[in-house]
Amino acid sequence: MPHKIIFKKKINVFNKKIDIPGDKSLSIRWALIASLSHGISRAQNLLMSEDVIATLKAIRKLGVKVSYNNKICEIHGSGVNGYKYKKGIIINAQNSGTLGRLIPGLLIDTPMPIKITGDKSLSKRDFRRIAEPLSKFGANFNLKNGYGLPLVIKGSQTLKPIKFFEKKGSAQCKSSIIFAGIKAEGKTIIKAKKSRNHTELLFKYLKLPIKVKKRKTFDLIEINRVNKIKPINYNIPSDISSSAFFIVLTILSKKSQLIIKNININPTRRGMITILKKMGASISFQNKKTYKGELIADLCIKSSKVLKSINCPAELNSGAIDEFLVIFLVAAKARGISYFKNLDELNKKESPRLKWGSKILKMMGVKVITTNNTIKIFGNPKLKINKKIVVKNYLKDHRVFMSSVIAALSFGGEWHIHDKDSIKTSFPTFLKTIDKLKK
Repeated sequence: MPHKIIFKKKINVFNKKIDIPGDKSLSIRWALIASLSHGISRAQNLLMSEDVIATLKAIRKLGVKVSYNNKICEIHGSGVNGYKYKKGIIINAQNSGTLGRLIPGLLIDTPMPIKITGDKSLSKRDFRRIAEPLSKFGANFNLKNGYGLPLVIKGSQTLKPIKFFEKKGSAQCKSSIIFAGIKAEGKTIIKAKKSRNHTELLFKYLKLPIKVKKRKTFDLIEINRVNKIKPINYNIPSDISSSAFFIVLTILSKKSQLIIKNININPTRRGMITILKKMGASISFQNKKTYKGELIADLCIKSSKVLKSINCPAELNSGAIDEFLVIFLVAAKARGISYFKNLDELNKKESPRLKWGSKILKMMGVKVITTNNTIKIFGNPKLKINKKIVVKNYLKDHRVFMSSVIAALSFGGEWHIHDKDSIKTSFPTFLKTIDKLKK
């Protein structure tokens, strides 16, 4: 099978309904919480991507039984203190920052050293942001070059609660501390810059001892020791980050309309929709409901005749951090100059995404001015591409691949996009869903 894909023309008009796989953040969190529960938890619509499969493999190594039959995943939880710690355990997080950063919080009491590894991309990411707060509980860490993977964690049997100020808006760091907090004696307090709150919502649904006080720019989270977690049966809502590619494709296509069903529209995740609406996009919610703490809806998207530039408020960044590459494509077709700032975290993802966003736009013929954390995009409503563009050597970042596909189908030209297997990380059926829109 070739590792690249070629597109030579724009997508035709479409009017479709599609389904998107389960939310990756929720799939991983469900699996980790289920592994700590007492009893059997079941999930439908679990995202079976490489990141989630790596999570299931990780908890199996810790003595947790996992089965998957007829599209239902069962996890036989071993209890809050039920992991079987053995000598020589190695957990491979592969490309998953969520798994790599969350699971040390669950391993905070391991008496045996456990090594956590990852692929080339994940190994370059900063793991000090979890090692530093988790060390305060009493665990010991050894990180490669002082910051990255592989890391080795050795826990403590006398965990003390901590107070920590999470300043980066990292839901992964915050969640890792929450998981550690349920094993410590006493009250752990986190002052956290606002970020995704899936872990808090799941804890509240399960009636675990967590309190969240919302402030304007941060949340104050209190978590106490947990002795027992009940099993959780979950029909995983569909992923808004995966939906983003099809939302933008519809906005940039002529006379098209799309309905995407059962999407998680958690307010901490839908910054992209707020941004695109400010730019003139037609996006509406239908059949809204609350499911186990999460807000769910069908999305209705229509083509946009006129798109406006935006001076993007930085407070929207954390709720759109995984979607900026496709937001940049909308800015490329908008009237005027769009400006995005405080995007430091974008270069700390699977690849330096701010650099890749700028590089792709420049290859498309769009004028761009960037610094290490800002980008200014000079939009062109008449933008068309009539040349060959090659996208490769991007550390197999799934979002770079999928954003390039959307650019090819929206603006035309001849695109040669390499490493198509990168989509297995988060959205293995991405290209099949694209094909559904073509029919």
